[in-house]
Amino acid sequence: MPLHLERVEWTQSPPLAPGDGPIDVDHLRRMTLGDLALEREVLAMFSTQSARILGELAALPQEAPTHAHTLKGSARAIGAFGVAEAAANLETALTGGSDPAQLLAALGAAIAEARTAIELILGRS
Repeated sequence: MPLHLERVEWTQSPPLAPGDGPIDVDHLRRMTLGDLALEREVLAMFSTQSARILGELAALPQEAPTHAHTLKGSARAIGAFGVAEAAANLETALTGGSDPAQLLAALGAAIAEARTAIELILGRS
């Protein structure tokens, strides 16, 4: 049987490890297909959403694991991998019945760092 070779155009894969900083800007650019207006829009939406969800989580409502899960997905989408990891840790603790106090504080710190970076990116600092 003859060997058939075909030329395939190469495209760069996303990194296996997130970039440095609270927002992986390269990841964000890939996710928004380089559309700077969309990039700014999703950053602003995430900043508002993360603050709102953190406030809701502070009361530890019954739906807290769902809130943490939502935040984890939103954070991954924009490249806020520190927030995503903190939200994942909180979600695990909440579903496992562990004390979430330290993890909630860690999530708050990660969100504050990401929101500061977003403000710098948006030029509102």
